[in-house]
Amino acid sequence: MKIKKFIVLCLAATLCCGCTTEFNRVYKSSDYFFKYEYAKECFARGKFTQAITLLQELVTVMKGTDNGEECLYMLAMAEYCDRDYESASATFKKYFSSYPKGVYAEQAAFYIGQSLYESTPEPRLDQTPTVGAINAYQQFLDLYPASKLRPVAQQRLFELQDKLVMKEYLSAKLYYDLGDYFGNCFNGGSNYEACIITAQNALNTYPYTSLRENFAVLIMRSKFDLAERSVEAKRVERYRDAEDECYGFLNEYPDSKEAETAKKFIERCKKFTQD
Repeated sequence: MKIKKFIVLCLAATLCCGCTTEFNRVYKSSDYFFKYEYAKECFARGKFTQAITLLQELVTVMKGTDNGEECLYMLAMAEYCDRDYESASATFKKYFSSYPKGVYAEQAAFYIGQSLYESTPEPRLDQTPTVGAINAYQQFLDLYPASKLRPVAQQRLFELQDKLVMKEYLSAKLYYDLGDYFGNCFNGGSNYEACIITAQNALNTYPYTSLRENFAVLIMRSKFDLAERSVEAKRVERYRDAEDECYGFLNEYPDSKEAETAKKFIERCKKFTQD
């Protein structure tokens, strides 16, 4: 068995060496038509790194020729399949700007967004790529409203918007969790006020988010905790604000798990708001 395994490994190494030798020969060749056909073969076989290496040279050589358009699009797709999404997005953009009415224009417009979508980070991190992907998908939908790729683009848009909403929720939640910590507060502000503002802005921007109740809970709790910690001069006013917020919460979410919390807050607020 060990001998057979050794023979198999030797054959695999020989084939690999042969493939590398063949690729190096093609890479050094000055026959660009042959090099282009070999690049297409590499792409078809899923050898995207080799295809990219050849196509990066060929896109310049073949610019303005009959194969120039296909060469540039294939380079973008090879980069995408090789999971180099940043390069893929840039190349798809280059294709679309060079061939706005080209054979692959619709697909390129879609894959600009798709490449950015694949590279978007988790919600806690900077969401600049997410915003870029949303803009790219929206541009695609505006340009190709009847495209067969429209449902996918729309679904991706919803997913990306949810990611932005989650980013805002995590930011608001962080402010709330920081509570009385003043190390990050400036100009007399507080973490509770920052939580309220962040949550309210998110609700204004994304009024139909599935996290609407979560934001409402943060606002309600923050207003109550802010009242509890207020100086005498602001206490009654803030308790009134917290009480109103609790009533509004109960009206909108009567079956919420936080309904009892809202009722307890109201009873506490009344001790200060009732004459």
